[in-house]
Amino acid sequence: MKEKLNKTLKFINSRITESPKVGLILGSGLGFLADKIENKIEINYEEIPYFPNSTAPGHEGKLVFGKLSGKSVVALKGRFHLYEGWSPEIIKFVIYTLKMIGVEKLLITNAAGAINKTFKPGDIVLVKDIINLQFRNPLRGPNEEDFGPRFPDMSQIYDKIWASKVKEYFPDLKEGVYLAVLGPSYETPAEIKAFRKFGADLVGMSTVPEIIAAKHCGIDCLVFSCATNMAAGILDQPLSHIEVLEIANKVKNDFSNIVLKSLEVL
Repeated sequence: MKEKLNKTLKFINSRITESPKVGLILGSGLGFLADKIENKIEINYEEIPYFPNSTAPGHEGKLVFGKLSGKSVVALKGRFHLYEGWSPEIIKFVIYTLKMIGVEKLLITNAAGAINKTFKPGDIVLVKDIINLQFRNPLRGPNEEDFGPRFPDMSQIYDKIWASKVKEYFPDLKEGVYLAVLGPSYETPAEIKAFRKFGADLVGMSTVPEIIAAKHCGIDCLVFSCATNMAAGILDQPLSHIEVLEIANKVKNDFSNIVLKSLEVL
């Protein structure tokens, strides 16, 4: 992996003029945040050696470098899901790439189903903990000693100091536990009832492998979920990815304000 990472790093460094300190991973329908980046340098995933390519609807598939809220950033406009067929190790490769190009902080966003009945579509939720029901871990296999320990601590998955600064500006920001499933099928009503008993407030098909890999290599995280729909069985209606993208589009302004302020307070 180290040899591949070095070739990836060499290619990216040949295309950029400044190392980013903050990474952004943009979830379904949330790629619009990359459009706010100034002095942009864009690199399509397919150009980058050994880099995967995003195939999910609502994920464009490019790295966007530049300035946002005065910070040097790189945005992943499109993420990688296990349901696309990617291995967890590929997601680890992507996170390690961010680490090698200089990223110290990672702001992760996703679209999620709301399990907590006090949530409603359009709510933006700070993720305070995770449950991994994908039953896969990106750190499986030989440990990459240059990046982190064999058994990384997961007792605190987000940067509490960073989060507290954000909540000073958004005191009503909801918090919740995000549960990750493999997908791509949506969950059944019976599964959602079980997940609620586990203590989950939100359910989705991403984010958890990214957090695990980031924690392993020493990148601090802040995670926001956009509750784009109520989870299966809560409302008497079928689930649709079109609805996910529509709600994400409706909360553009609110989500932008939170992300921009989160970068500003760093």
